[in-house]
Amino acid sequence: MKRSEKEAIIAEVAEKAARAVAMYFADFSKLTVAEETELRREFRKSSIEYNVVKNTLARKALEQLSGYDRVFDKLVGPTGIAYSYDDPSAPAKIIKKFSEKTGKLKLKIAVVEKQVYEATKLEQLASMPTRKEIIASVLGSLNAPASGIVGAVNAVARDLVYVIDAIEKKKAA
Repeated sequence: MKRSEKEAIIAEVAEKAARAVAMYFADFSKLTVAEETELRREFRKSSIEYNVVKNTLARKALEQLSGYDRVFDKLVGPTGIAYSYDDPSAPAKIIKKFSEKTGKLKLKIAVVEKQVYEATKLEQLASMPTRKEIIASVLGSLNAPASGIVGAVNAVARDLVYVIDAIEKKKAA
């Protein structure tokens, strides 16, 4: 590989790492070609970029950014990098599911919002709510007070109708 090609890869990885809200480094060494293809398809469905880069080039790219020092010692053996730009938990969910299914894919380390997580935290990372779930929860919380007010107003209106009916019945009697 020519020096210019290496420099282009380093620049690309550094740019992706700078934009990503989460990066997951995984050992894919025991996957078959069919399993690797399926994994890539799953990542693509969730708008996650995934690529394999030589460890030395990935290290040089990450050295340009701060906060990745704990990742360097994990860059050994075959390493695939999953970049997520909007949902930090999506790659963890896919890696966990795929790892359980094949028993082959292993998380090495993850960086979520500049926080480094060891592979043992995969379960917790995968159980984080997605961005859509968080938005739905917030919107549900905002709607709850409004629906409570509507319910209270309806209850008062119902009671008022009963009172008016009772008054009219007394007048008629």
